[in-house]
Amino acid sequence: MPVTDDLSEEAIGTISDVLIHPDTAKIEGFFVNVHQFLRSEQLFLGTSDILHFGNRVRVRDEDVLSPVEDRLRLRSLLEDGRLILGQRIITESGRFVGMCRDVQFETKTFLLEWLFPRRFFRWGKPIPRQNIVQVRLDAVVVRDLVLPAKVTPAEAVLKTLEPLTNTTPASRVARRMHRH
Repeated sequence: MPVTDDLSEEAIGTISDVLIHPDTAKIEGFFVNVHQFLRSEQLFLGTSDILHFGNRVRVRDEDVLSPVEDRLRLRSLLEDGRLILGQRIITESGRFVGMCRDVQFETKTFLLEWLFPRRFFRWGKPIPRQNIVQVRLDAVVVRDLVLPAKVTPAEAVLKTLEPLTNTTPASRVARRMHRH
């Protein structure tokens, strides 16, 4: 996704990665590849410096980009090493769900909403942020999902008739009497 200057609409660089806080699930910012004559460097763009996030990312000007090492507040987060994107996803019981290959976040608040696991060549079911239990160095741990038991068509019909079978003949007579 391109990063552009708000006034000139000139391309400054391209987003190459995202930095997600593992405890708050907030997007802290993005790594941007900036191409200059015969060289390229990776700079950091904090979410507070983004004016608009759409099919391109608009910023005031290129001065909002800086080396990530210059961001003292992020130093401990970067040294921590607990990643979300690219990390293994497992359930509380230890079942491997897949690798986190994509995320979705709210572009106004920059809060993570969904994780998208991928296992081999197949995408798994998206996992909502609320199901994240813990982000560790070796994996993102998510809740074990309790799947509803399969119900046969006959059992479904019986369940719908159940309220009718719980009334006694006397209660049916009393209801009829009350109506009149």
